[in-house]
Amino acid sequence: MYREQIENLKKWKEDKFRKPLIVRGARQVGKTWLLQEFGRKYYTGFVYVNFEETPALQSLFVSDFNIERILTVLGIHSQTTIRADDTLIVFDEIQSAERGVTSLKYFCENAPQYHVIAAGSLLGMGLHSQHSFPVGKVDFLDLRPLSFTEFLLSQNEKQLVEAINAKDWGIVSIFSGKLKDYLRYYLYIGGMPEVVDAFSQTRDWQIVRRIQNRILNSYEGDFSKHAPKEIVPRIRMVWQSIPSQLAKENKKFVYGVLREGARAKEFELAIQWLTDCGLLLKSHRVSKPGNPLSAYQDSSVFKIFLHDVGLLGAMAGLNVRTIIEGDEIFTEFKGALTEQFVMQQLRLNSALYIGYWTNERSTIEVDFVIQDEGEVIPIEVKSGENLKAKSFRLFCEKYKPSKAIRTSLSDYKEESWMVNIPLYALAVSRK
Repeated sequence: MYREQIENLKKWKEDKFRKPLIVRGARQVGKTWLLQEFGRKYYTGFVYVNFEETPALQSLFVSDFNIERILTVLGIHSQTTIRADDTLIVFDEIQSAERGVTSLKYFCENAPQYHVIAAGSLLGMGLHSQHSFPVGKVDFLDLRPLSFTEFLLSQNEKQLVEAINAKDWGIVSIFSGKLKDYLRYYLYIGGMPEVVDAFSQTRDWQIVRRIQNRILNSYEGDFSKHAPKEIVPRIRMVWQSIPSQLAKENKKFVYGVLREGARAKEFELAIQWLTDCGLLLKSHRVSKPGNPLSAYQDSSVFKIFLHDVGLLGAMAGLNVRTIIEGDEIFTEFKGALTEQFVMQQLRLNSALYIGYWTNERSTIEVDFVIQDEGEVIPIEVKSGENLKAKSFRLFCEKYKPSKAIRTSLSDYKEESWMVNIPLYALAVSRK
């Protein structure tokens, strides 16, 4: 399985201003596999410690942050000679080691020549606040579920990916039917590595759904394990409401869906906890497509999405028959899967600001407004065959953006005021 983030890991390795790296991401998105693959392929020596599975080392940083002592213990434990220039040190589930995250500051300040990567589920890491966080002393890398491009590569479609990467729209259009089929598969399967791997090996949709449900159950089990007890019931309510929130015509998060009379202050912490853990993706309303978009953000109005489209379908009980019933899967529960897909592909770029726009009365809406390197770009998502976009055109006529994107099942097409990008090429074509 190929993960695109390995290219950023290689850049980090060669960066002369490299700092210890924290790899962030929800549980089961493939952090451990990626780091082990990186260590084996690109280093002569590799020291891997999973603190959750190695209780004896959980107190490694308690007495002091003497790097020489720490390296000696790690060398003995791993039976490896640790050399600064060609040994990768990986601290997995670092939140299970007391003062583990804080130790990264001392690697940065006192031993910057060593290659150190820390990883851990945000379900524990995000709340591990009893010790200081090494602000400014670490680099970050976010790992998310497989992108649609990575999914295509897992299905041995390298040449299709190369055609999309090259923006050879003539060739891409020839294979649009095949790409739409793969997109249907992806909307059901999603990008969780274990699910994609099982599908690649078995092509068994029942196994796919069984693994998805197992992942969802493990997440719910983690709520009780890692979250403050007083907010666990509210976390569950928010989590279980996601399909119904996205099934509305207006996908704005409504607290009343959780329970009658529910108020923001009751659930803010639960939503933030799930977002910090990487399980939810959040998009705020912006009142104006100005630069920077954050200056026009309405913090009280937002949409939330799951981190993986396949898991969203599993939560909603999406029937596998929708995959073979034409384009029904794209319009299933108000096009929620398609909008979730677009959000997920956009979020692969952690630097993007992603919001959405409505007028004051919420009678006109643009699905996404993003800020990419100072450029503000509206994006309209069309899940069906009807490509009319009255709101989108009104927005573009009013604000005259330098670039506007509609993404749909139709082929690539440039018009005077916007460009249509096929859904299956959205993430790649924007690179």
